[in-house]
Amino acid sequence: MDYLKQDLASLHADLVAKKYSAKELTQQTFANIKATDPQVDAFLHLNEDEALAQADQIDAAGISEDQPLAGIPMALKDNLVTKNVTTTAGSKILGNFKPVYDATVVQKLANAQMISVGKTNLDEFAMGSSTENSAFKTTKNAWDHTKVPGGSSGGSAAAVAAGMVPATLGSDTGGSIRQPASFNGVVGMKPTYGRVSRWGLIAFGSSLDAIGPMTRTVKDNALMLSAIAGHDQHDLTSSDKAVPNYAADLTAATSVKGLRIGLPKEFLGDGIADDVKQAILAAADTYRKLGATVDEVSLPHNKYGVAAYYIIASSEASSNLQRFDGIRYGYRAQDVKNLEDVYVKSRSEGFGEEVKRRIMLGTFSLSAGFYDAYFLKAARVRTVILNDFKAILKDHDFIMGPVTPTTAFGIGEEITDPMTMYMNDILTIPVNLAGLPGLSLPAGFSKGLPIGMQLIGRPFDESTLYQAGYAFEQNTEFHTKVPTLGGHN
Repeated sequence: MDYLKQDLASLHADLVAKKYSAKELTQQTFANIKATDPQVDAFLHLNEDEALAQADQIDAAGISEDQPLAGIPMALKDNLVTKNVTTTAGSKILGNFKPVYDATVVQKLANAQMISVGKTNLDEFAMGSSTENSAFKTTKNAWDHTKVPGGSSGGSAAAVAAGMVPATLGSDTGGSIRQPASFNGVVGMKPTYGRVSRWGLIAFGSSLDAIGPMTRTVKDNALMLSAIAGHDQHDLTSSDKAVPNYAADLTAATSVKGLRIGLPKEFLGDGIADDVKQAILAAADTYRKLGATVDEVSLPHNKYGVAAYYIIASSEASSNLQRFDGIRYGYRAQDVKNLEDVYVKSRSEGFGEEVKRRIMLGTFSLSAGFYDAYFLKAARVRTVILNDFKAILKDHDFIMGPVTPTTAFGIGEEITDPMTMYMNDILTIPVNLAGLPGLSLPAGFSKGLPIGMQLIGRPFDESTLYQAGYAFEQNTEFHTKVPTLGGHN
């Protein structure tokens, strides 16, 4: 089984035609993971027995034409709770945690009869841009094992890029789906805030978090989003808007003719590597050739996004992570003398350095005397950034630009410099602050490493992004390139 050469539609057709069974496909998937993952380190846990048992049940019931995802293996980022399966969020403090329920998205994929084969690595509690902050291992970029895979969904992106599974789920708080998708040359969708239920996602920044799919192609991504999107009574922030069949309208005839696209000058300014700029300008030319209009526009307050984000996200993390106290579940320090010792030592020993840094920043920003100066001001900046997007999207169908300022950087190069690391998300963070959908897809290569393009749309208009992404994909060959596993490209 070569997932680098097949998509979800071809896998579905083979399963319906009984070229192989769901169990055989799942067995081959585990064999592939065991052969490949020692080089990539994308997985934290495999749940082989449960997956094979589920495959047996699917085979016994049979797979019909109207079950496009049935019997197909996939993987989950390890901050999505899964019943009776170790779920760590990449943290020592949850090293032995086995949830008693499934996240809504996990249940939805189970209802679609997809088979979960395991949990993928991530930066601890999704805090990071390189997957080097995991308490357990450092995932490698599928294209060059000396480079980072991005983060925090680096394990999910690398697992797809390396061909271990055809699809994964990630979470995106400030770019954590789109940035690793860009670094690994796959497709990643951060949906509109509220499009997908967050119930069962171990929270980082509750007003920013979004769950989305990562796949090799745009159409596969659209299929996955249709399966996980929709209202959930457990999540009052989830939208009750009807969920389109995102993949239904994606055909060879999908056109961008007549669409107006905004290309912000700030997305091609100082700090953006020349090879990245050239790839995006070439992509703009491709859209023009397909009949779209590409205008230069401006997001003048984009430069304030990183500062506002790290105040808001850290403040929300400070609140969300107070539940990990060594009392109810998770890691508990042993050498303690009183209750205060339990709290302090359990958190000090259980959390990594980046998580501690953000908790401290968030607690400071929310403290008496500093709330107005920091958190309230950041919230106002967030509104200004949203208004910038609204002004452009009033006259344009979507916005395009790079996902990241550079291609993937080397493992160990930036981990000791938090400010440099934070700036990797300067182009993705504003989308989360505004709650808009953002799609990352391959748009070029430089020195053997992928370059990603980001499409940003109106609220709940993922359909236009998929149509535009699919049209670009069908008129270029970037999505057909695959990494040379085990070495450099």
